[in-house]
Amino acid sequence: MPEELFDVVDEHDRVLRQAPRSQVHAQKWLHRASHIFVFNSRGELLVHRRTATKDECPLMFTSSASGHLAAGEDYETAAVRELEEELGLTSPIRFLAVIPANGAATSFEHSGLFWTRTDDPPTFDPGEIESGEFLPLKDVSQRVERLPEQFTPCFRTLFGWYVERFGLNAPA
Repeated sequence: MPEELFDVVDEHDRVLRQAPRSQVHAQKWLHRASHIFVFNSRGELLVHRRTATKDECPLMFTSSASGHLAAGEDYETAAVRELEEELGLTSPIRFLAVIPANGAATSFEHSGLFWTRTDDPPTFDPGEIESGEFLPLKDVSQRVERLPEQFTPCFRTLFGWYVERFGLNAPA
């Protein structure tokens, strides 16, 4: 199977060229990812624990679903794809923002952040996700504060951005 190709981008999220995933990560070049925060009707956020086989941040908690953009792909297309691939969900998504790349705090990624609300049960991709659970935002916030090392740096950054803008409430 050929290696994934990513768009290498600049600090303003402008495409410079394409390169293989391994080279982009090894060189810590800026690239793109989409993250989806999945809420249920009770306003709880789905967080998942990555599998032990992940090459970055194994066994850490992270966004409900997330993934890199393939070369030429846009944030929304990647978000819809990742939501279905990782969680088996096809729920309408809403764009929140692109959080600019900020070194290791964002895994050298410009991160498109989306949200959705669904009570459909997720079906976790066993190659990506060890486990997951819906939690009240207050509980997520307390866990991130008490045990930040258990959460991916990117999730901590995106969750912090979310809480600054919306507080500990799910979007309407």
